[in-house]
Amino acid sequence: MSEELADLQVIEEIQRGNKRAFDILVLKYQYKVFRIITRYISDPSEVLDVTQEIFIKVYKSIANFRGESSFYTWLYRIAINTAKNQLISQNKHLPELSYEIADVEKYVSKHQVKECSTPEKLLIREETEQIFYRVLDELSNELKITITLREIEGLSYDEISAVMDCPIGTVRSRLFRARAIIEEKAQALLQK
Repeated sequence: MSEELADLQVIEEIQRGNKRAFDILVLKYQYKVFRIITRYISDPSEVLDVTQEIFIKVYKSIANFRGESSFYTWLYRIAINTAKNQLISQNKHLPELSYEIADVEKYVSKHQVKECSTPEKLLIREETEQIFYRVLDELSNELKITITLREIEGLSYDEISAVMDCPIGTVRSRLFRARAIIEEKAQALLQK
């Protein structure tokens, strides 16, 4: 059974009144939501509060979930919007994102095989990732979110379109611009 189909069955149970079925979704997605929020909010207790707020919003509005996108895409959109609203309510800007190698490894898909590398290759990869994330921090919010959804989270163009509430053409355009900027700035940093 596919993950999306399993989610839909759980959601149908919730919509039929089985409130305990919601626990399944919380357990399945709480870490992913927490990880999303930590990109925007650095205070761990605030991240926990916002994560809880997100699941409360999802619970209150799950009766309106129509399945036009995957549940994760819908949840992701709620999470991003809630985190942004939290920052706006506190008159804060999106913080600079800094990633360590250990954090980056969390984003590796379960289906990918981690390569065995020499210490030199590992060092080059670490430096490349640091440059990538430094340049990523300099992008506009729309470009940063779009490239993160695609390259780190692995969402499809359709899913990104749904999360960001924009046409697929806009997603493609933003990805093209983000990749061009990243390549240009990374080249400049590598030549230093």
